[in-house]
Amino acid sequence: MAVSTVTPTTTSGTTTTTKTGATKDAAQTAADTQDRFLKLLVAQMKNQDPMNPMDNGQVTTQMAQIQTVSGISTLNSNLQAMSSSLGSQFSQMQVLQGAGLVGRDVSVAGNRIAMNAETGKGEGSFEIASPADRVKLEVLNASGAVVDTVELGAQTSGLHGFSWDPKQLDTSGKLSFRISASSGSAALSSTTYASDRVVAVNNNSGKLQLQLQNLGPVDYTSLKTID
Repeated sequence: MAVSTVTPTTTSGTTTTTKTGATKDAAQTAADTQDRFLKLLVAQMKNQDPMNPMDNGQVTTQMAQIQTVSGISTLNSNLQAMSSSLGSQFSQMQVLQGAGLVGRDVSVAGNRIAMNAETGKGEGSFEIASPADRVKLEVLNASGAVVDTVELGAQTSGLHGFSWDPKQLDTSGKLSFRISASSGSAALSSTTYASDRVVAVNNNSGKLQLQLQNLGPVDYTSLKTID
């Protein structure tokens, strides 16, 4: 298997620009707020009643208020910068951890049959919500025609895998499958899952994405199983 290259889509240069802009905007807002407050305080002191001037306690209280407002603005800007930095680092860590999945077999929602090169058999899985006394597997060719039918018997609720022997059938084309499950005369709903191999990982807009050999790109969160 070829060695895959992991390349995060978010560069450190872009992240630095975003953080710097946000920090400057927040700092400018804090400075403007402080300037307006001081101007109002000076105007209030100039126009106060000489017979009833503000005492030191009132002046101290108002100065403390502007310090609190300024401190909150600075704290907000620092938190925004920290959040942006952590978000970038988390995305990169996701890709590094996801690199460990390269070469692993996974399953995602789908109905394509994966042919195992070692055994020559087709593989897939399905899930049923309640026990079934009969489960039938049908294999379809690229045109949607049924080429083989296999009775899987009674199955419990939950996730089940299958291995299909194609015998002398041509497996060079795209094969898919469907599952029919029933309990007595009642049909049961089922969900099918396709098996595939991870060949690469990347960061797509902050989300860990896997490149599968046959099914193409899928989000990490869409995986049902990892073998």
